Amino acid sequence: MATKAPGANRPFTSPIASLVVTVIALLWTVPTFGLLVTSFRKKEEIVSSGWWNSFTNPSFTFDNFRAVLFESGGTVGEQGMIPFAVNSLAITIPAVLLSVGFGLMAAYALAWIPFRFSDHVFYGLFALQGVPLQLSLLPLLTFFASGVQLFGHTIIPDLNIVGKLAAVWLPHTMFGLPLVIYLLHNFVSALPRELLEAARIDGANHFDVFRRIVLPLSLPAVASIAIFQFLWIWNDLLVALVFAGGTDDVAPLTLHLANLGGSLGSHWENVAPAALVSIIIPLIVFFSLQRYFVRGLLAGSVKS
Repeated sequence: MATKAPGANRPFTSPIASLVVTVIALLWTVPTFGLLVTSFRKKEEIVSSGWWNSFTNPSFTFDNFRAVLFESGGTVGEQGMIPFAVNSLAITIPAVLLSVGFGLMAAYALAWIPFRFSDHVFYGLFALQGVPLQLSLLPLLTFFASGVQLFGHTIIPDLNIVGKLAAVWLPHTMFGLPLVIYLLHNFVSALPRELLEAARIDGANHFDVFRRIVLPLSLPAVASIAIFQFLWIWNDLLVALVFAGGTDDVAPLTLHLANLGGSLGSHWENVAPAALVSIIIPLIVFFSLQRYFVRGLLAGSVKS
């Protein structure tokens, strides 16, 4: 008679673990809920009392949303926040596609295309994660503005992209590639060798193997990393401020949010609704890719 292993019917969770998870979820949710309530309150109420007082004396208005979305002039801005949200999308989507696309191709090359010093290249890319982003801002800005010169001779001409969206795409791609390659390499290298070798025997070249086998099988991992890249780039202020120049035609939403608060951070009636609107698009991206995200987190955790 077969015997069950000890603890086979034991649940994975316990009341204490459930309580801890619930408390942590509340600690993360309460500030967001407070932001939601604050965005509907009047300015004089925001500066005089906490958001929780709205439940004892409810008084809500949509004027704050109308101001930050559509109002012109005054302390809110000349265009509202919609053009800046469009700028953020124009920055984030190409930067994510470039970093994840090139990262997956590099991960496949390092994992399945043998060449000399491939391990050294991989270790070097991994080590680049320890380089602070701030150290490369000035050299990159100089490269974009004036090119590369050696002993008075121009080796690489200036790219003439400072103040344009392309000047923000490239740094985000460069800064994101080391981590993207490292994570995707671990996933791609775990793909069945027999599957790739069978495709090669059937006459498929590396591009065919990548397009027909590696890319479809890597979609869960790609979606997971794309979510993190999207959140990082969407919430970035430093890179866009340095390379885009801060002009309104290319300024991201984060720069607009920083200006909405005023010099002393006194305009909470503007910041609260604008911040609430700014998190809607990342939430849409996350919930749209949630099923791939969960599969990407679990990929490789159990071997058959």
